[in-house]
Amino acid sequence: MKQYRFKYLLTSALILLAVLNSNSQTAMPEELNSSSIDGQIKYLEEKTRIYENYRAVREDMFQKINRNIRDTISSDKNRINELNNLTSSLKVTYDSLNLILENTTTNLNEMTATKNSISVLGMEVNKTTYNTIMWTIICILLAVLAIGFLAFKRNLLTTIRTGKELKDLREEFEAYRQSTRVAREKMQMDHFNEIKRLKGK
Repeated sequence: MKQYRFKYLLTSALILLAVLNSNSQTAMPEELNSSSIDGQIKYLEEKTRIYENYRAVREDMFQKINRNIRDTISSDKNRINELNNLTSSLKVTYDSLNLILENTTTNLNEMTATKNSISVLGMEVNKTTYNTIMWTIICILLAVLAIGFLAFKRNLLTTIRTGKELKDLREEFEAYRQSTRVAREKMQMDHFNEIKRLKGK
């Protein structure tokens, strides 16, 4: 009778402890809602315990970080697509400006070979004035071309850097996912063994 009463009290205490523990873990930490992915992982490292080289992570926190990482990856993919579209657009502009520059240079060479007075839109323009106007246009086109090329190069470097960061983030997430899975399996096995041990008593 005493043994039955002891088992009943022990079972009740374990159930009460489990309920209190689950109630205390229902609140999602603010860090998992507002911090960066690095900040969230750092928070988990600081707030979770390590037992025999395995880290125990609450399932809701793990799922929250999992969603956050997927959202970040999706956002980065969208950003890369935007940069790729911008790069394509800038390349078209660059090629168009190059063609305009070639045509302008060809026209300039042809005009230079003619007489000093050139007829433009029915008006006679002095060769020096004409050359000044043409070179001004060429300088403007070159400036626009240089700006377009620099913007193209900057966006290309940003695309490459973002792609590398995305790859690093994927690798980091995969390693974290594997370690979490192993830890969860180890925790389940320890829990199962503990239940067996308690039942065996």
